[in-house]
Amino acid sequence: MHLKNILLSLILLTSFFLISLQSALAQMTREQYIETYSQLAIDEMHQHGIPASITMAQALLESNNGNSDLATKAKNHFGIKCNKNWEGKTYHMDDDAKDECFRRYESIEDSYKDHSIFLKRERYAELFTYDPMDYVSWAKGLKKFGYATNPAYAELLIKVIEDLKLFQLDDGTYQKEIVEVPVFVVEDEPNSSLDNFFAEQKKRRKRGTVDPDGFVIEGRGHEVAYNNRIKYIITKPGDTFESINKEFDLIPFQLPKYNELSADAELKESQILYLQPKRSQAENGKTYHEVIEGDDWYAISQIYGIKLKKLYKLNGIAASSPLKPGDKVKLRK
Repeated sequence: MHLKNILLSLILLTSFFLISLQSALAQMTREQYIETYSQLAIDEMHQHGIPASITMAQALLESNNGNSDLATKAKNHFGIKCNKNWEGKTYHMDDDAKDECFRRYESIEDSYKDHSIFLKRERYAELFTYDPMDYVSWAKGLKKFGYATNPAYAELLIKVIEDLKLFQLDDGTYQKEIVEVPVFVVEDEPNSSLDNFFAEQKKRRKRGTVDPDGFVIEGRGHEVAYNNRIKYIITKPGDTFESINKEFDLIPFQLPKYNELSADAELKESQILYLQPKRSQAENGKTYHEVIEGDDWYAISQIYGIKLKKLYKLNGIAASSPLKPGDKVKLRK
């Protein structure tokens, strides 16, 4: 009988060890978390003006890279507690005090959205006077206005952002794994590379391959598609920065900045207009662009969703230089 008890204890201990090991192996790393949820942070930045680096750093710290009980059981990735106005589901656990009430969400996306709404309260209003690229001021502001009780909260956020280069989420230089997108040859001879772009997008749309997920988003007034994993629209007659800002709830500085235009630029019909920052290189599989008549550096940067200064850098020049038919413009490192 004694031997049986020993064996049973050994079995239980072994089972416990294996379960613990499986749990440890299942833990999400910081890199995996960023890869999985960075687009949520970027989308919230475009929607509300909160730096994606700040959102991501807070999520990493508050959710222990998505592994905390609050994150796994309540899908709460920002440690946001209930208050008198909260009417959603709840989750109770010990924190600063015993059995505290935390918000519980239906999805992780809901947690990210509620985090943005949470910061839009009057208490945090001063944050939105800071430069959206100044993550240091945002981190210090969050501590100043009482988001967390940890006295080193600002320093922790800044360290996470700088160690993981999360500031690249803010300026569009962060590179996730590239998704291959089929390219369809245009049968008719194009009049320009922009014509080529529009014809290619039209064919890709018909085959459901405009974006990596195979769908086109219907906007309120414009159809939103993807190029180089960046949302864009094609402008219509009468479009202005103001009207598009209103349609997509954008902050005034975003459209000119993302499209490298002056704030008072007039939009023309059938213009590519990005709703997110362009990237530092073209998508995988697009190495060079062969220049045809009518091409210029800006048109090429818009066709491939590459920042103009990054396009210059890829081609070893400091500023625009003349292009002639047959020239090859480098699009990737």
